[in-house]
Amino acid sequence: MNHTVSYAFRNDDTSIMTLDSIGWQIVSSEEYRCPSDDRPDPGHVVFQYTLNGQGYLDIDNQTLPLPKGHALLVKISGEHCYYYKQENNEPWEFIWINIRGDEANRIWDMIHDNEGHVILRNADSSLIQELWQIIHLIHQEKVTDKYRLSMHVYQWLLLLVQTSRDAERDIGVLSITTIEKCKKFIRENYASPLTLDLLASHCDINKHYLCRLFQKSEKTSPLAYLKDRRIEVAVRLLRTTEIPIAQIGQQCGFESPSYFGKVFRQYMSMSPKEYRLNKLTFPYEAIYYE
Repeated sequence: MNHTVSYAFRNDDTSIMTLDSIGWQIVSSEEYRCPSDDRPDPGHVVFQYTLNGQGYLDIDNQTLPLPKGHALLVKISGEHCYYYKQENNEPWEFIWINIRGDEANRIWDMIHDNEGHVILRNADSSLIQELWQIIHLIHQEKVTDKYRLSMHVYQWLLLLVQTSRDAERDIGVLSITTIEKCKKFIRENYASPLTLDLLASHCDINKHYLCRLFQKSEKTSPLAYLKDRRIEVAVRLLRTTEIPIAQIGQQCGFESPSYFGKVFRQYMSMSPKEYRLNKLTFPYEAIYYE
């Protein structure tokens, strides 16, 4: 037995990313099987989130369970099959969205590289609530305009990317506190001759462990984060003050004018003097690297 609320949209516009179908469904029969080789929608991507019960996904020579709170992400062009097993006492309840377009495929690749074919999200997360909102727009407000729906779908995709990066960065409260302590210390002391040993000592952890935490959370190293903050301050001082360039480098923690110039050129592809003078091409008073 199947219970379904679903909507499909058909158009020939391939210039933008569009919504193909979306809905809510409860299945309790093994007749529910979705093999990729039987589908008429190659090039599309599917997100299917379990609300209750459990389904299964066969992909890459493995069977992945899809319990409550988990979602599959598959590209129709890839070989796979997702299905329900009647041996489960509870029906499989889920919501899904099917999207067409190159951008959706690109984002699917990004999420897969980060989390795999099955991801975990809370039912009250922004990602799932936004998906319900799209269903509400169609079901209650009768929105069918492809451009308006595409706008909401793209917003949902951005949430998918954001929550995926948040999940990757989820390293525990204590670790996050340590990283924030390190970042705060760097922001407040960027002008000082900071070293990795000094940063680790401030955070009361081993310097190698600090680097691993920083890399996982910030995708960079503590010393690279320090260099970013120093260049940010240097850019602002070059554009908003008349302080001599050598003095700016010193105030920003660079050990010598030549090293300041070398690092600045790596960031801006020009010398500090050229940046100070080149206000038409680079009219920014501040640039941020976070």
